[in-house]
Amino acid sequence: MTYSLRLTQVQHQTLRDHLFPGDGKEAVAILLCGRRSGTSRHVLTVREIHPVPYEQCTERTDTRVTWSTDIIDSLIPSVISNDYSIVKIHSHVTEWKFFSDTDDASDKALFGSIGNLLGDAARHASVIMLPSGELIGRAIVDGHIGDFFSSIMVVGDDLVVWQADRSTLSEEFSLRHRQAFGEGTISLLRSLSVAVVGCSGTGSFVVEELARLGIGKLVLIDSDCVEEKNLNRIVNSSKEDAYLGTYKVHSLAKAIARMGLNQQVNPMPINLISEEAILAVAECDIVFGCTDGVESRHILNRLATFYCMPYIDVGIRLDADGHGGIAGISGAVHYLQPGRSSLLSRGVYTMDRVEAEGMRRINPELYQQQRGEGYLRGIQEDRPAVITVNGIFASLAVQELLARLHPYRNQPNSQFAYIGGNLAEVQLCTEPEGEPCNVFKSHVGRGDMKPLLNMSGIL
Repeated sequence: MTYSLRLTQVQHQTLRDHLFPGDGKEAVAILLCGRRSGTSRHVLTVREIHPVPYEQCTERTDTRVTWSTDIIDSLIPSVISNDYSIVKIHSHVTEWKFFSDTDDASDKALFGSIGNLLGDAARHASVIMLPSGELIGRAIVDGHIGDFFSSIMVVGDDLVVWQADRSTLSEEFSLRHRQAFGEGTISLLRSLSVAVVGCSGTGSFVVEELARLGIGKLVLIDSDCVEEKNLNRIVNSSKEDAYLGTYKVHSLAKAIARMGLNQQVNPMPINLISEEAILAVAECDIVFGCTDGVESRHILNRLATFYCMPYIDVGIRLDADGHGGIAGISGAVHYLQPGRSSLLSRGVYTMDRVEAEGMRRINPELYQQQRGEGYLRGIQEDRPAVITVNGIFASLAVQELLARLHPYRNQPNSQFAYIGGNLAEVQLCTEPEGEPCNVFKSHVGRGDMKPLLNMSGIL
């Protein structure tokens, strides 16, 4: 079992402001966290921050902080009712990256008491913040000090990841990548897990590029099989795949295996709108959405919020004029971070369209009836698809991930929440991060719950 922690950029800054007030003394705060309780990975997602007031500390020096645990007593009802994990976080006033003997004794006493109070002290954690902002954490399992977190990620305009260990790639394979993005970024890619939802024209390009960048684990989700009509745009698909009705995810998984880069691949030929798929995505570090439907985009945006994940969405629009010509070619890449703007608040879709797509999936007869009677408007059916257009915007999406992990732009990443392109005009435009989405912002870090994502209709 490995353990990870995820929090937003705003949460990280709130903690830093409290833990380093400028007086050169240690401080402490309590985090209430949701989680993704996986079979091999346990992810904590910061939900609430409760700073311990300085005046409630009986001792604050440059090497220790002693404080009243009354604050935890007041939080227990919320912990029980919401099934939260408790994380203690305190500061070190130097860049010393280790838990001290004092820290060990404090954690044993604190989480032993929590265990006596809750009857179960599993799934909690202790974290240190250094003056640089770096976070180092360890799990508390059944009241005992456990393993160090394998990773801690801050999700914001930039993606900041601290890891206990980083994997390596062969010198020959990674040489050109290292020359562009440095050893640290390339080794980080090898340690990341990425979910790609939608593995057709655009998604197959995303998968190909992520695999050749050396991403350590790929989770591929798409319930469709390869058909002959797909061969014009799904990278690595074949006539044999179409003849055999091979699942798209299995076709891509075979291609990754042929690369011989020893990556983990989990092909899942199922619909995203299922508990199995959602929980598999939630265990990953990052998710790419390469789907046409608004229902799946709504769920991905919601999932990324609940589990504090970065979400990169790529969409294509290619309109034929009905006479063998092209009326318009455009595409867009959206970078979404929990607690900020969403695809909904950016106007990419409306809830009416989400509900209509849900009806088409659950009750296609009623959908066709209401569509025919004019009750459902603005519903998009199949559009033309061209491999060159898919390749352009898929590459922009993968490049967006690299830009967030290894900021290289002349302007801050906050200016690039959206990148859109109109190939008829041969131009790209960008938009900065907007105001927080009122629909999603209250769900940041909620993690596992019933019903999943606080939604009905998940299979």
